[in-house]
Amino acid sequence: MRVVFVHGACVRDGSWWWHRTAELLQQRGVESATPALPSCGETGAAPGVGGAGLAEDVAAVREVLLAGDAPTVVVAHSYGGIVTAEAAAGVGSVRHLLLITSYLPEVGQSLSDFGDGGPAPFLDVDPGAGTFGVRPELLVDTFLQDCDPAVQVQAADHLARQSVRVTGEPVGAAAWQQVPSTYLVCAEDRGTPPALQREFARRAGRVVELDTGHHPFLSRPAAVRDLLLSL
Repeated sequence: MRVVFVHGACVRDGSWWWHRTAELLQQRGVESATPALPSCGETGAAPGVGGAGLAEDVAAVREVLLAGDAPTVVVAHSYGGIVTAEAAAGVGSVRHLLLITSYLPEVGQSLSDFGDGGPAPFLDVDPGAGTFGVRPELLVDTFLQDCDPAVQVQAADHLARQSVRVTGEPVGAAAWQQVPSTYLVCAEDRGTPPALQREFARRAGRVVELDTGHHPFLSRPAAVRDLLLSL
């Protein structure tokens, strides 16, 4: 078994965001990988106008998925579900999708289709630069309220500006229609309200809930590890 983690929007250094769960999985002999998302500036080129978008993120994740033939579980967090819907389509090694407070888009849908028509209050959008990011002063209270103080401090160093174009670009495939899926509802998430998560989760094959905030793989890594091992 192999796990491929796909991180959410407006962050960088994906391996840091997943490290607490990845280390527990490694202790059980399960290897993992965390693709870098170009739209977050993780591959060198700056995000923004003329920068990388959803297509480049999809290609980066798909390259990692195709690099091995071990049975694979793809874990997609938040925006990562948009990327995974297309990136995991038709990849024979992918046996299960775990969506964490995320999205299961139909072909032709984009991230913006899951919103209310405007940017969330915790986001800072710069139309001129073509980027968006999380407002640092709202990071902890919105996304990390149940995490250790040390994690809360470190997380601020792993935020990133991202190409805003990814919010409106539609997916060209919907892997969750062919691959078994589990949706993890984070019942104390202040970023994506639990009621919305439960609505999104109706497309998944199975739904599990945890009393956590937006990042259970940081606040409750053992619970996420156990869920993955059960798959």
